[in-house]
Amino acid sequence: MMNKTLDPPPQALTAAVHAEDVSVARGPRTVLHHLRFTVPRGQITGLLGPSGCGKSTLMRSIVGTQAKVTGALHVLGRQAGHPTLRSRIGYVTQAPSVYDDLTIRQNLDYFAAILDPRRTTTDRHQAVERALADVDLTRHADSLAGNLSGGQRSRVSLAVALLGTPELLVLDEPTVGLDPVLRRDLWNLFHDLAATRGATLLVSSHVMDEAERCHRLLLMREGEILADDTPEALRTRTATDTVEAAFLHLVDEAAAAARTKESTR
Repeated sequence: MMNKTLDPPPQALTAAVHAEDVSVARGPRTVLHHLRFTVPRGQITGLLGPSGCGKSTLMRSIVGTQAKVTGALHVLGRQAGHPTLRSRIGYVTQAPSVYDDLTIRQNLDYFAAILDPRRTTTDRHQAVERALADVDLTRHADSLAGNLSGGQRSRVSLAVALLGTPELLVLDEPTVGLDPVLRRDLWNLFHDLAATRGATLLVSSHVMDEAERCHRLLLMREGEILADDTPEALRTRTATDTVEAAFLHLVDEAAAAARTKESTR
């Protein structure tokens, strides 16, 4: 259970996400180790690291669906998992969540009604049409979800997350398996959401070249945050030309520090 704090620190009130000493245990194994980081509002923050490093666990913690989270984790000024955050956060998992026997439009209509039952039919229709246009699926709106490609199914899940115009979008590896053109188009959409709608995006990936598209980066390895900085600052700090090279430099640095600590015991 998340530790409760009565008075959030000032950073938690101004940031989209603020974590202090956040850990997650799964049985006898600790998956996340005392994480401290901040996700600024209105920007794209990339959560990068190899598969199995804890990215999905951290994202579930932020959206309030992860069990056994300790520490202080605040989202949009509230304790993670607070009921008032449900309509303010859009979450897209790695596995697309759509009904195969419904068309794309019917899926979006259904989820729009679930997200806000008080919304009028006209407002719901407008939200669905906007979401379809955002993910470039208007032409395929009447196609059965069961007949879609993997990339199209992923875009439907993203459209569902966009229905409520969320303040925070948490996207778990949204570009996996997509062709280069669609990846480019999605990243253009992400930047548009941040620039024109003021949305905050937390996007996970294990593809390091996507790091260059982010305003800020959280680099993870083995359940720990190796760095929380801008791509340019990371390259400068490590005297490298790419974020991938910077990440490898930080991994080697952390391994050397661990060996030194072990040898002095």
